[in-house]
Amino acid sequence: MKVLIIGSGGREHALAWKISQSPRVTDILVAPGNGGTSTLNKTRNITVAAEDIDQLLQLAQQESVDLTVVGPEAPLVEGIVDRFSDAGLRCFGPRAAAAQLEGSKAFAKDFMQRHNIPTAAYASFSELTPALEYLQQQPLPVVIKASGLAAGKGVIIAETLQQAEQAVRSMLQDEQFGSAGSQVVIEAFLQGEEASFIVLAAGTDYIAFPTSQDHKRAFDGDLGPNTGGMGAYSPAPVVTDQIKAVIESQVIQPTLQGLADDGLPFTGFLYAGLMIDDNGQPRVLEYNCRMGDPETQPLMMRLSSDLLDLIDAALDNRLASIDASWDHRPALGIVLAADGYPGSYHKGIALDNLPTGGSDLVAFHAGTSVDDAGRLVTAGGRVLCVTALGEDFTAARDNAYDAIRQISAKDCFFRNDIGHRAINRD
Repeated sequence: MKVLIIGSGGREHALAWKISQSPRVTDILVAPGNGGTSTLNKTRNITVAAEDIDQLLQLAQQESVDLTVVGPEAPLVEGIVDRFSDAGLRCFGPRAAAAQLEGSKAFAKDFMQRHNIPTAAYASFSELTPALEYLQQQPLPVVIKASGLAAGKGVIIAETLQQAEQAVRSMLQDEQFGSAGSQVVIEAFLQGEEASFIVLAAGTDYIAFPTSQDHKRAFDGDLGPNTGGMGAYSPAPVVTDQIKAVIESQVIQPTLQGLADDGLPFTGFLYAGLMIDDNGQPRVLEYNCRMGDPETQPLMMRLSSDLLDLIDAALDNRLASIDASWDHRPALGIVLAADGYPGSYHKGIALDNLPTGGSDLVAFHAGTSVDDAGRLVTAGGRVLCVTALGEDFTAARDNAYDAIRQISAKDCFFRNDIGHRAINRD
């Protein structure tokens, strides 16, 4: 069986790493891939951009690909599953209409309101003056979001009215995020602890993955700018069995049922980013229509089942008859990032002394490539994610930090407190 994985990040390396373990897989193509996917068993990179749907479709047809798995959100929102499916190709992910859950925060908020899914109070605006007038009435802090896809950078938590007004102006007036900021969502700030809840879904059927939690802020102590994620771990102890049941009954089930009722049945990975308050009540911060990054890395480390079997069951509407098994041990991943990230940063930094790999410790690549001299070098802001299993959170953390501290990479940094909430709960 030949599989095509679309994307170039740590999520795609982790998906390829897991799928390569399936005995049914003979070849894996990753487009465009990275320095890590190029070294995987059965795997080769293909230089086609993840957003180039025409070329990806041509590639899948020429290579007689049996299954395509889409990693990032942009091609999903642009309709890659529609194109592949209409051409008779199996492609795992939601169609463009359902992917609006991530592609438009305004759509997602209206959807949640319509289907009584708990979330923060909000209002959406496309014009500057009414948005500024609305801000005058809101308590602080307040959250300003670009409605469209902004590569994880379109969310601003404003502590003052001046900051809030500046954020709205930067989106609606200065077009800081281009078309993604042509509509903004202003919503109430929620207190609590964040968690990620991901399911593999087909219509109203789903398999719930273990809970996870990532660290968005760049620096220790949850300080600094928001990033795409500086590390993650699974499970998230804040989500007790009781809270998990509430999440499934109040968020996951009504989301999938609501999409089906609206004529937008969802097949793919559905991600709910949640805020859990002190009373254990979850509220949805955002939806993603794909796996999270870096949550994918610890989740794939913990998955004992054949991921290919789960995907096939979803595409064949057999999810209700299949179960997934998981390693009982926690997994924790630490992101190595280039200095300056999430702002400007240098590329082409040599990487040496990476962990050699195994089943309990893997360096999942994200922003890496192989240069003309055959050296592994940095090629992005988030360079890689060293992910380890351990008998408890402390052991998983120690295993990951022992490995990442051995890596030789100038002008790179990582947080020193990944997993602190889980370890403090222990």
